[in-house]
Formats: sequence, structure tokens, C-alpha cells
Amino acid sequence: MNFVKGIFALLTLTAGVLMAMGANPRGTVHAQTADHGTANRGSGTTGGESTQAKITRALSAGPAEVVKGARIVDTDAQGKTTVLREGNNGFTCMPGNPKVVGEPPLCADAASLQWFADFKAHKPKPTNAVPGITYMLAGATQRSDSDPYDQTSPAMTIGPHWMIMWPFDPKTSGLPAAYKPTGAFIMWAGTPYAHVHVMGRP
Repeated sequence: MNFVKGIFALLTLTAGVLMAMGANPRGTVHAQTADHGTANRGSGTTGGESTQAKITRALSAGPAEVVKGARIVDTDAQGKTTVLREGNNGFTCMPGNPKVVGEPPLCADAASLQWFADFKAHKPKPTNAVPGITYMLAGATQRSDSDPYDQTSPAMTIGPHWMIMWPFDPKTSGLPAAYKPTGAFIMWAGTPYAHVHVMGRP
């Protein structure tokens, strides 16, 4: 099954967020991702949707203790980012776009934002110096768990989950390298962008 719920849409959004915030993603401000890497491709959220509706959807992505202090950022069809609500806990939540595959609502910390930005830039490996945490507790849609840049495979729906953005190895961690509807597994095992995917809520 597919683990990447929208690498392209979220990654583009992440890059835009970092530029809009004018901050190093390792600092105290952060933003959204792919199911990892979802980089917003500039499709923006639903036209005419209220700011409160976007905020509500963004907040659905993370645990209560995270979203209460998280910054909320949105992007429009031209890729322009807008801060919908300021935050103070180092996490950024994004509403995503329910009409686009791979653009789920999510909450991510600074290390995850760096991971997503590096992924979008096709860097040889992520440069975050510590593991990142990304929440997608509202679920997501994705296309492939084997090809990070797949944009053509049929979409699939993934339930609530969260991720640890760090290059874990199945051999040393003991975690499986195949998708599981429950529990944890290593996504993109054997690549520089391998990370832990945990189904359910933390």
C-alpha cells in the first residue's frame, strides 16, 4: 500500500512556509509535510472556504496538547502562504486540501520541515540533525510507499497516523519494512529518506 499521502503537495507548501516565516526550519517555527512530504503544488485549499474551517481542519491533524500552541499556515493556488494563527510551541499545522491526493492536514515540527524541504529539493539525504515528528491524525490519501515521487498510481486512503522523520533501518530497529494497517513499520526502507510510520494515535 501507499504511505506517502502527498509528498509533492506538502513539500511545496513546506518550502513556501519556510520562506514566508523567514526562519531556519531548525528554529522554533515549523510547518506542514509529505504524508510525508506533502509539498503543496499550488492547488490551494477549497475556494471560498472560511478561515475558521481551514483552522479547524488543520487542528484535526495533531494531538490536543500539540495543536493548542501550534502555528497554523495555509497556502493559496499561487503558492502564497498565509499565517492563519500564530503559535508558540515549535509546531506548525496546515489544513491541506481534501480535494487533492497527497495534501492531508498535518502538524509538523522544525526537523520535519527540514526533512520535507530536503526531500522536495531531491537532496541526497535529509539534513535535519535530530528526528522530526509529523502528525496526520485526520488520515490522508497517497499514491505509493515505494516511489516517493509517484504522481500517477491510483490514490489510496490511509488512516490516522504519525511519523518519526529519521533514517531508521529495519535490520537494526527490528521493525518491518512493509506497510501495516496497525502498529509501526519503516517507510521507504533502504533509502536515505526512510522513516518510521506509526498507525493510530500516539
